[in-house]
Amino acid sequence: MTGTIVNTAAIIAGSIVGAILHRGIKEKYKEVLYTGLGLASLGIGLNAFISNMPKSEYPVLFIISLAIGGVAGTWADIDGRFKRLVNKRSKSASPNRLADGLSTAILLYCIGPLSMLGPVISALKGDHTFLFTNATLDFVSSTVFASTYGIGMVLAAPVLFLWQGMFYGVACLSATAVSDALMAELLLVGGLMITGSGLGLLGLKDCKTLNLLPALLVPVIWFLIIAMT
Repeated sequence: MTGTIVNTAAIIAGSIVGAILHRGIKEKYKEVLYTGLGLASLGIGLNAFISNMPKSEYPVLFIISLAIGGVAGTWADIDGRFKRLVNKRSKSASPNRLADGLSTAILLYCIGPLSMLGPVISALKGDHTFLFTNATLDFVSSTVFASTYGIGMVLAAPVLFLWQGMFYGVACLSATAVSDALMAELLLVGGLMITGSGLGLLGLKDCKTLNLLPALLVPVIWFLIIAMT
């Protein structure tokens, strides 16, 4: 878990640095950072989707996943509950923007090849290179996020720890549980979710990406069914 601990610490440190910078940055510069985060989200999300589409063994699974997951998430009102919780806890003047920032940051930190493959490689081979690289990237990202949204962005750190810890634990229990095929499907769905967050940050479309989170469970369930048949 060394790599995951370092990755989590990097987000906490970056959030603190960004929050300190936050006080001295004029609104027009914060707006530029806000736009930059949106464009970065679009680029990262589309890259994850396009690069993994040729690896998919079930080309329509991501569509089914988004459909089922979206309906389930909307029924549970995940996005609304999350924003209400942040609004209740936040002392920020713009709690809705903090909620948007947190949801985007969590997706960016968690849904990516380094963040998902890193814990698996760490568990199976003891190699933390992926996670150390991811920690560096997340430190920079969290600094930018916190400079825009404030210290509340530190809440993304425990989410990342639990997310990577799950992959680490599963890999420790079974070396074949997290296959390349499953990883490709998860990255397809996750890539589109990150793209949706980017559209929201740019003010083009509120995709309520948190309502799509259950979509990540559909490929897992599908591969479990395939394994049992």
